[in-house]
Amino acid sequence: MGGLLLMALAGCNTPPPAPAVDVAAETGKLHDLEAAWVKEAAAKDVDKIMSHYTDDATLGVSGMPAMKGRDAIRAAWAGMVSDPNFKLDFSAQRVEVSADGGTAYTRGPYQLTVSNPKTKKSVTDKGNYLTVFKKQADGNWKAVEDFTASEIPPPAPR
Repeated sequence: MGGLLLMALAGCNTPPPAPAVDVAAETGKLHDLEAAWVKEAAAKDVDKIMSHYTDDATLGVSGMPAMKGRDAIRAAWAGMVSDPNFKLDFSAQRVEVSADGGTAYTRGPYQLTVSNPKTKKSVTDKGNYLTVFKKQADGNWKAVEDFTASEIPPPAPR
């Protein structure tokens, strides 16, 4: 009888199941994060833009080698926002949060306007982006992979 009591008490020490992930709430957080990111880009605030990346993140922009780490990503963003014609808009059409709530991705269209290096006239690129996020210990999401794919075909070889 004492053995049954010990087994019953041992069952009481089983940790409760992990709380279910509130996918709708996390999806909303990611939409809000990206809306803030667009505003920060419009304000050309590199520090706030950089707050969305992990230290070991990678940024991939069409036509350029991938930029790895905060220093390379900061340099890319600083160069873009210093352009007087710089404008960026993006918005997720799809947000997926993992079952454990530890990772997520957003995907959608973007439009980027910058100066042509030769003519200094504004040119607009459009395409799609995919950003992979990791949930941080503080509950915030940060980008670990941020990639774009332009819909504008490259110029024909001469």
